[in-house]
Amino acid sequence: MTTVSSPAPPETRPSPLAALRTLRREGQLAARYPRIAPLLAELAGTGAETDLRRAGSVLAQLDHAQVLAAWPETETAVIAVTGHSTLGGLGDPLAAEFGRHGVLTETRPSDFDAYQRDLRDTGSPLYAADVDLALCVLDPQVLLDELGSPWQAEDLARAVRRKLAEIERLAGTFTAHARADLVLNTVPLPRTVTHQLVDHESRARAGLAWRDFNSGLLRLSLADPRVHVVDLDPLVAAGTALNDARMAAYAKAVLGDDLLARYAREVAHLSRMLRGRTKKVLVVDADNTLWDGVLGDDGPDGIAAATTFRGEAFGTFQRLVRQLGSQGVLLAVSSKNDHDDLVRVVREHPDMVLREDDFARINANWRPKDANLEDIARRLNVGVDSLVFVDDSPFECGLVAAGLPQVAVVRLDDEPALHVEKLLADGWFDTARLTAEDRARAARYRTESVRADLLESAGSQEEYLSRLGVRVALAEAAPGDADRIAQLSLRTNQFNLTTVRLRAADVTERLTDPAHLVLVIRSADLFGDNGVVGAVLARRDGDTLRVDNMLLSCRVFARGIEQAAVAALLGHARATGATQVTAVYRPTGKNRNVRGFWPSLGFTTLSVADDEVRFRHGLRDLPAVPSHISLDCALEGAHR
Repeated sequence: MTTVSSPAPPETRPSPLAALRTLRREGQLAARYPRIAPLLAELAGTGAETDLRRAGSVLAQLDHAQVLAAWPETETAVIAVTGHSTLGGLGDPLAAEFGRHGVLTETRPSDFDAYQRDLRDTGSPLYAADVDLALCVLDPQVLLDELGSPWQAEDLARAVRRKLAEIERLAGTFTAHARADLVLNTVPLPRTVTHQLVDHESRARAGLAWRDFNSGLLRLSLADPRVHVVDLDPLVAAGTALNDARMAAYAKAVLGDDLLARYAREVAHLSRMLRGRTKKVLVVDADNTLWDGVLGDDGPDGIAAATTFRGEAFGTFQRLVRQLGSQGVLLAVSSKNDHDDLVRVVREHPDMVLREDDFARINANWRPKDANLEDIARRLNVGVDSLVFVDDSPFECGLVAAGLPQVAVVRLDDEPALHVEKLLADGWFDTARLTAEDRARAARYRTESVRADLLESAGSQEEYLSRLGVRVALAEAAPGDADRIAQLSLRTNQFNLTTVRLRAADVTERLTDPAHLVLVIRSADLFGDNGVVGAVLARRDGDTLRVDNMLLSCRVFARGIEQAAVAALLGHARATGATQVTAVYRPTGKNRNVRGFWPSLGFTTLSVADDEVRFRHGLRDLPAVPSHISLDCALEGAHR
């Protein structure tokens, strides 16, 4: 358990922006870089958008070389920016929003109105090999500049068709020649456009044409996994102004600084998702979070999540939590309450939308909440960096933020109508595409507590595994497995032997290449089917089978599944004419526990470098499948 001192009262601490400026003044920004992300997260959590942009201007002064020298594992992102109008207000928000997630950014802006040239020219800065994201920022003028004067709704419809065709061609050129992902955006429809048309029929036709443009952009993102579209309409609908009319007219800043700041946040969320840093577990407080009132003071009859004016807002929040749970987000409770009393409310209270079966874990006790979060992570077999913690108490939020900075903290206040907005503000659970494993995840994790009971009742680990009845299936991956393998590649950190990240398109490319061998590992046991829990990525090179990477979900660790899969793989390699199998391990801060995995299965060290260790197996003495495992393997020559 991590022990920390209680956070100081807010009035005794400098504001996050003041603390950041102090670090700059003292020349400590690089040396104390890990302190920056929690400061920025606190700023974002309090809704201080202007201060967050100011913080971005401070980060722009960071010496990247100094940061990387002091903290070599710092994540970096190179962002190339092009567009149609003035985008000077974008750099600072990008630095701040990426900095919130510990990512050091280098932003490379292009010239004014250069997006067509930049996307067409494969030698432009957008195509540089080190660029991670290429932002092509669109605004209403990309369509309006196509119109003559005067114009009619039909002219706008023709402009939409031309511009969509052009952007589709440019995006195709980019994804065919560039390494980076391309980010486009939908374009809000200004009232000053529709109301230039005085008849309502024409306004309706213009509105349809404009929406066809945005729909066409969104369809591009469905057609190509390396094209992403940030939808600006929800941001404008939430009250963010499109622009300042004076700045739009005089400085050509067609998208205002507030909207660009919100756009930067969405881009940071997108980048976090592409890096596989999607959160897995939502941990919620109960009193004044799931329901109105304090159970210990008001009793079950005094709390509400429906029927009362304020209670309805809590019911709406519960429906959101349940909606997230239905899509694979694991739900847990951490509450300072008597456990039996809280569980009784969840089971029986008529106002409750969420019920006991919706939660993978309920921790109701009087221990510090940071300790409870560590317990939840341990029992669900995930890292604490997989957790999102939601609470209305500034003290509890401060305690968790200080003691467990890896946890994302959502700070609620005493207005329950804003709970939904606050939880959704940062897209912590965003994923590229839901898989069957995602939808079944909650039910599978609920069985972990039953497995834990079996482990506690068993006299030894061997007895536990024998009684568990582990079954493993190893087979070549099918096209339908690509999304799940990519998800494992992006999200798995502990048993990820090289941490090379693959997208679904990368996996599909390997599946269609005869030189590559892509295997999926499925498991099941006494308590049910675990689905696809791992993958092996290998390729044939003459008489050598090279294992590029192996992945295994953390929820099935220590059951012998990985040993069974490798035993089967080695048997297959020998039976198909290979004389050796090679493998690689690249150490990171999170996969050090598996550094001895290959040697434990008879591999010998071939070479050692600073960033990787290479191993070899001569295929003479093959490891056995663990005796407690039933293996079903379709590979030629594999153990059965």
